[in-house]
Amino acid sequence: MAHANGNIARRAGRLLRTSLFAQVLLALLLGVLVGRLWSDAGSALQPLGDGFVRLIKAMIAPLVFCVVVAGITKAGDLKAFGRIGVKALIWFEVATTVALVIGLLAGNILAPGAGMNVDPATLDKGAVDEQTGGGHLPSTAQFVLESLPDSAVGAFAENSLLQVLVLACLVGAALLHLGQCKVPQILPFIEQSQDVVFTIVGYIMKLAPLAVFGATAHLVGEYGVGAMSTYGKLIAVCYGVALLFLVLLGLALKAVTGLSLWKFVRYTREELLLALGTGSSETVMPRMMQKLRAAGCRDDAVGLVLPTGYSFNLDGASIYLSIGTLFIAQAVGVDLSLGQQVTVVLVLMLTSKGMAGVPGSAFLALSATASALGVIPAAAVALLLGVDRIMDSMRVATNLLGNCVAVFAVSRWEGALDRVTAKRVMNGEEPGAAPAATTEGVTPAEDVTPAGESAPAKDS
Repeated sequence: MAHANGNIARRAGRLLRTSLFAQVLLALLLGVLVGRLWSDAGSALQPLGDGFVRLIKAMIAPLVFCVVVAGITKAGDLKAFGRIGVKALIWFEVATTVALVIGLLAGNILAPGAGMNVDPATLDKGAVDEQTGGGHLPSTAQFVLESLPDSAVGAFAENSLLQVLVLACLVGAALLHLGQCKVPQILPFIEQSQDVVFTIVGYIMKLAPLAVFGATAHLVGEYGVGAMSTYGKLIAVCYGVALLFLVLLGLALKAVTGLSLWKFVRYTREELLLALGTGSSETVMPRMMQKLRAAGCRDDAVGLVLPTGYSFNLDGASIYLSIGTLFIAQAVGVDLSLGQQVTVVLVLMLTSKGMAGVPGSAFLALSATASALGVIPAAAVALLLGVDRIMDSMRVATNLLGNCVAVFAVSRWEGALDRVTAKRVMNGEEPGAAPAATTEGVTPAEDVTPAGESAPAKDS
C-alpha cells in the first residue's frame, strides 16, 4: 500500500511539474481557498495577476506585427489578405447580432430582474462614473480614426492592436511590392524576431499559476459570495445563454469546417483555464495564435482575424449587455416595447465595437443604451456594479472561443485551413506525425511552429 501511495505521489508531482493545466487548476483552487478564509489577504494579492497581464500585453503588439507581416509575405497575395479581412468582418457582425438577439430573447423569457422593484432615486449614479473614470465610448468616426496610427512608435507604445495591424499591413504590402531581391534581410529578421517573442512568452507563462492564484484570491476576497445570492438569477441566465451560444457556435464550426469545438476546447484547455483565472483573454492571445497556426490555420488568417476579433467580435460581452439592459429595465419596472428592444440591438451593435481597451466599457455601453431609449434611468446601470466582475469568466470564455471559431471558419472560407492537420492536432497527435492527405494550399503546421518551441498538442 505504501508503495502504491508513493507511486501516486510521484505521478502527481510529475504532473504538477510538467502540466501547465494542472498548475493553473491547483492555483485556482488555492486562490478560492485563500480568498474565502482570509478575505483581506486575498484582496491584497491582485498585483500578482496584474503584473502577469502587463508582461503578456508587452509582447502582444510585436507578436501581432511579426505574424501579420510574415503571413502577408508568405501568402504572396495582398488581395487574399483583404478578402480575409472582409470575410472576418462579415462573420463578426453575424455572430455579434446572434449573441445580442439570443440574449434579448432569454431576458424576455426568463426576466432576471422582474420583481426587484428598485427605486432609481435610491441608486448612486456617481458610482458608475467612478467605475468608468468619467470616460466615454468613441463614436463610430472616432473609432475608425483612432484605428489609424499617427505614430509608428506610438502604436506599439500604447499597445493599440488595430493600429499595429494597419502598420503590419502596410509593411507587408511594401515587402510584397519590393520583393526579396531588394530587401532580402527584412523577412528573415521579422521571422527571427517572432521566434524571440514566442520564447519570451514561454518564459512569462511559467508565472501563470502565480497570476491565477493572485487574481482568484482577490476576486473571492473582494466580492465574496454575497453577489451570488443577490444576483443569482441574472448570473444563471447569462451563463446559461453563453453556454447555449457556444453550442450553436460548435454546430456552426462543425458545419463550416467539420471540426469539433469540444476537441478544440480540450486542445486549448490550458489557455482557457488561464484566461478564466486571470479574467483576461489578452493573456492567452500569443499562445492561442501559436496553437491555431499549429492546428493548420495559415499565418495571415490567424494574424488578422484573431487580433481584430478582440475589438469587433465580443460575443460574450454582447450577451451580457443585452441581458443586462433588460435586467435593469425590469428591476426599475420599465416594460420595453418590441421597437425599443430593436433599438437596443442596433445601439449595442455600434457601441460594442468600441468597447475594447476602454475602462468600464460595459457600463459605458449600458449607459449609452439607456440614454438612447430615454425610458431607463441612467442611475439604474449602478445595479450591475456588484455583479460585473463575476461575469468576467463568461465574457472571457465566450469572446475567446468565438474569435477562435472565427479564425477556423474564415480560414476554411478562404481556403487557408489544413483540415487534416487540424483534426490530427485536436486528437492529441503531433502535427508532424503523418503527412497530410490534403493541404488546401497551406503550409503544413510543422513549418509554422516557432523554432525552439515544441508543438503544443499535448501538455508541456
